[in-house]
Amino acid sequence: MVDRSRIDAESRVPLDALLEMLPGGFNAISDIVQRREVVAGLQAAVAAAVPPNDRVTREDRRIPGPDGAPDTFVRIYRPKDVQGTLPGIFYIHGGGMVLGSIEGEDAAASLLCERVSAVVVSCEYRLAPENPYPAHVDDCYAGLTWMARHADELDFDIKRLAIYGASAGGGLCIAMAMMARDRGFPAVSYMMPIFPMLDDRNVTPSSHEITDVGIWDRAGNIQAWAWYLGGKEADAYAAGARATNLSGLPPAYIGVGELDLFRDEDIEFATRLMQAGVPTELHVYPGHYHASEVFAPDAELSQRLWKGRVDALRRALH
Repeated sequence: MVDRSRIDAESRVPLDALLEMLPGGFNAISDIVQRREVVAGLQAAVAAAVPPNDRVTREDRRIPGPDGAPDTFVRIYRPKDVQGTLPGIFYIHGGGMVLGSIEGEDAAASLLCERVSAVVVSCEYRLAPENPYPAHVDDCYAGLTWMARHADELDFDIKRLAIYGASAGGGLCIAMAMMARDRGFPAVSYMMPIFPMLDDRNVTPSSHEITDVGIWDRAGNIQAWAWYLGGKEADAYAAGARATNLSGLPPAYIGVGELDLFRDEDIEFATRLMQAGVPTELHVYPGHYHASEVFAPDAELSQRLWKGRVDALRRALH
């Protein structure tokens, strides 16, 4: 059980309001279709309160998916009034492998596009439990390779290609970096897995500690992993914590909250990256619960989180 006084005061206000409306949080809604509808509705309400970012352009496309699978939906962002060939960021949304969408993270993708001055391609992927592993990985790799092969058309520098993702998107970010390394394409210059979902075993101290914050607690994480794996044994692409070879991966930036269930698996993974010779920047934020910057975007802590990410991406890509 978490002492709620440890939660950042500004970030706790919307969390308490959410739990007042939804006791137990999102994961208390057992039906996954209904849960998605509730999450999408809340995201739409948040988006309606924030004017769309008119400093970037957006283009939606359908691109070829993996062999035998449906086409993949991507959204392409480009900053307005910025000249020259820019770096590229492949963006993977979060949602615990069972929730989430491009639309739900439009604001975050737009923010990175504008502040980093980069072409951003955000990728939709199939969700569990309807589509268990490896559907997510296959869809994302199809999107990543499409982006790389169309660098000239998209007008970004293939030598400056980063991958970004948070939560499930963070786990898929690492999977994409490993898959690109193992298959020899594309060359990824930087990765930014934010509080990545990495370990299906749920054995770390933080995975036992975070049981009642109300956002991605232990019970929900165990359920999501079961749905995602669909009875299969996890391999390194499914659960990055199981990878035995981390050498040859691109430089990394990992950020996670002190009050995030993923805290310990992320710290351990960052340590292993460094031990494998991968330049790694690790940030652990006191008072930060899982995705608190989404629920409390105006909090000073949230602003600090975003500034750190943007600054790191600018240093790596420009």
